[in-house]
Amino acid sequence: MKKETIDRIVKFSEDRDWDQFHSPANLAKSISIEASELLECFQWSDDEYDLEAVKEELADVIVYCQDMLQKLGLDEDEIVNAKMAKNEAKYPVEKANGRADKYDKL
Repeated sequence: MKKETIDRIVKFSEDRDWDQFHSPANLAKSISIEASELLECFQWSDDEYDLEAVKEELADVIVYCQDMLQKLGLDEDEIVNAKMAKNEAKYPVEKANGRADKYDKL
């Protein structure tokens, strides 16, 4: 995410003194709640959905994730790349290509 966007998210919370509410547990709950609202956009159809509603809910998830990164002092690229390395090991191309099976079923 661009620094300008991250700074905007941080300033939004700082201006409202909301950091006091941003415990890791509260942020995890908020991420889950917003992810559920994102899922709700697809509740009755996989193909017919309101793209604007999807964008808003996805943005809410991203904002809360950024808040959690800030709160825990984590680097987005570092944790994503570490997880991708684990995923690549669990799902080698030669076994997982074209399959949706969980890694222990490959």
